Amino acid sequence: MTDPHPDPHRPEGGFATVHPLHSSPVDRAVEAEQAALGAMLLSPAAIPEVTAILEPGDYYRPVHETVHRAITALHERGEPADPITVAAHLAKTGDLDRIGGPAYLHLLVSRTPTAANGEYYAAIAREAAENRRLDEAGVRLSQRSRSGEHDPRATRAEALAALEALDTADQRTWAPPTPLGENGPLPTFPVAALPGWLRDQVAAVAEFTQTPPDMAATMGLAALSTAAGGRVHFQIRPGWTEQSNLYLVCAMPPASRKSDVFAAMTAPVYRIEDELASQARPGIIEAQTAKETAEAEVDALLAKARKGGDGLDRQQLVAEASAARMLAEEIEVPPVPRLTVSGDITPEPLTHLLATHRCLAALSPEGDLFDIIAGRYSARPNLGVFLQAHKGERLQTDRITRDQPTIDRPALTIGVTPQPAVLQDLAAAPGARDRGLLARFLFAMPPSNLGYRRIRTEPVPEKVSRAYDSRLDLLVRTFVDLPEPVTVPLSPQADAAVEKLQEQLEEQLRPDQPLAHITDWAGKLVGATVRIAGLLHLADRITGGWGEPVSAECVDRAAEIAAYYTAHALAVFDLIAADPATEDARHILTWLQRPRQNGTHRTTIKRRDVTASIRHFRGRTADIDPALRLLEEHGYLRADQPAATGQRGRPQSVTYRVHPGLREITNGTGTR
Repeated sequence: MTDPHPDPHRPEGGFATVHPLHSSPVDRAVEAEQAALGAMLLSPAAIPEVTAILEPGDYYRPVHETVHRAITALHERGEPADPITVAAHLAKTGDLDRIGGPAYLHLLVSRTPTAANGEYYAAIAREAAENRRLDEAGVRLSQRSRSGEHDPRATRAEALAALEALDTADQRTWAPPTPLGENGPLPTFPVAALPGWLRDQVAAVAEFTQTPPDMAATMGLAALSTAAGGRVHFQIRPGWTEQSNLYLVCAMPPASRKSDVFAAMTAPVYRIEDELASQARPGIIEAQTAKETAEAEVDALLAKARKGGDGLDRQQLVAEASAARMLAEEIEVPPVPRLTVSGDITPEPLTHLLATHRCLAALSPEGDLFDIIAGRYSARPNLGVFLQAHKGERLQTDRITRDQPTIDRPALTIGVTPQPAVLQDLAAAPGARDRGLLARFLFAMPPSNLGYRRIRTEPVPEKVSRAYDSRLDLLVRTFVDLPEPVTVPLSPQADAAVEKLQEQLEEQLRPDQPLAHITDWAGKLVGATVRIAGLLHLADRITGGWGEPVSAECVDRAAEIAAYYTAHALAVFDLIAADPATEDARHILTWLQRPRQNGTHRTTIKRRDVTASIRHFRGRTADIDPALRLLEEHGYLRADQPAATGQRGRPQSVTYRVHPGLREITNGTGTR
């Protein structure tokens, strides 16, 4: 058989030779093809490297395509692919003579400087193939244009299709980039796992405000925790009891309508708090008056004793004053009922209020509480109360006032919607990670709907808001009136479901598993799941039977919610750990993913393009190089190094090729 495309440089024996002084593009392509094939024949490791770049149809010489197919066929079968085995394979297929016999296979090996450079030889051959296709497309289009065979629009369409085909083919030579510390699209809150009356409110608020349901759902859980947190405990099995309070945070960027969602989900809590205060006011006034009257009697007896005089029985006066003082001290003035504290409360007043009320909620649409935890008003953050009030550990109050008792089983609920940057500030606070504060939070970080919101929406239906208000009212009043915390057990089936969750989690904590780098947070996940399950149980059964054991069905629903918070926690901890170069690299990625005004995407960039186009880098040019290096390391860019200038460092004129599939990659764009 003869080569249908004979090489003009090939001598009569069939071996191609290239004179170094007369090297043409065709010659260089043939040399690269020979070296790439030789690398595969020399080293099995080179086969996947070369085949990732070169396809059979990329070869200029058909005989090289035949050899390529033979090598890959043997490799896919797990057989060795060297000159001897490939020759035997080609002999069976009847192609050995056509490629020039066994001698040509040995020539390919001799033309290969080193097998380690196989992918580089393949890249040269690949580039030559692309140039040939461009030349062929150009000639074809030029001939058709001159002959009048196509109208200009059809010619242009064919040209664009040819370029698009090259772009798609080029994408094959790029490996998928490594994400910049992100975990792909984050899940949406599983609203269906919530009780019906809460589910309807969350969906209606999200629709009306055009916000992700995650925010309304998270604040809905915070409202449930405010009602029951610390007032009801859940026993999984003997020796293991969990409280019902949660620390919840939903991080959203500015202009995300956080205040609107916060108000809709917490309004009943504040209304009930005001009503409880109003209802308690007469009793408080009566007790305060009685106490002041008793204290006034003590003062009168003491004043009489001080005056002295003939016939005065001082011992009798002392006894009467002592009895009056004991009576005054026995009169207890109840505090004004409170469910919440402000979002900017400092640790010392919070400790005092917890000693008074035991169960409280810190709710806020902003991140002021995190600023305070991080130490805005103190040289060193005071984390103690926030650590103890999550677990219900004994809370000492001697530093506030000696009149305040030590409180057992305090319970604090936290529900806030700060900006994502606030989380980084909190993480930077001394001890926030080491002492376990971050591990106590359930994090949500949904993408913003900004730019995609509908303008006119239906308000929350009155029936939905009324049901939400009335059920939450019943929850609060039922549990506030409890004289002591009540413990609700889990059913045996629920206990088994929790045990299964423990087993699954244990595997994910191993060094090579997804949760290995957040074991502090994941170690508290099952406990948080039980707390959520208990709250779902109470919300389901508040009209009757809430004291019955928690079912396995509630545990399963809670596990679905916990899986959501796990995915978001991974993203939050990646954000917390991100260095400035990563953040700068994300700015460049976002810019690269946006099309230009003509609808096309950038295929190459220079350093000066970044400076001129991205406002983030104005005045911060020194930050560009670390970000570009990071993008290069992660496979988003490739640097075409210009000739050396003799200076240290990368020349500023370097051109970076952009990953062809970048516009389809949703890293950092907020796509769900």
